[in-house]
Amino acid sequence: MLLNAAPLHRLICLVSLFLATGCGSGTQTVKQLPLPPEGKQAKPPEQVGEFDPNGNKQEADDSITMSNPITGPLEAYQPLKQQVIGMGIDHAIQLFHALEGRYPKDLDEFMTRVIKENHIKLPSLGAGQSYEYDVQNHKLLIVEDKLQAK
Repeated sequence: MLLNAAPLHRLICLVSLFLATGCGSGTQTVKQLPLPPEGKQAKPPEQVGEFDPNGNKQEADDSITMSNPITGPLEAYQPLKQQVIGMGIDHAIQLFHALEGRYPKDLDEFMTRVIKENHIKLPSLGAGQSYEYDVQNHKLLIVEDKLQAK
């Protein structure tokens, strides 16, 4: 009489799984990875400021231009990061508007009710760029000096 192959196959799989996981005491040691040197750590983004349309700053260009097919993905990284950040913040502002029936009245309310309450962590930006909140247009902008703009 032949044995049914399906239960035998399941038994072999269970035994293999048991042997692969081991039958230790259940405690594991975790090796701590070394931290990078102090100067090599990514700096957190600077404080968000309030955007002044008459100031010497303008919104950073987030258009994607690729000049080389090999390095193109590297060239697209920063603009794509800016677009993704913008979409997430815009969505959080729209949720605030839907719940409150208004937009944040100033920078402090924006930081407290939109950024902190939604646990949004703003990533570091490129050199010469900073975050500023445009109160009139209800947008978080990535800005740079007009002199540094391309």
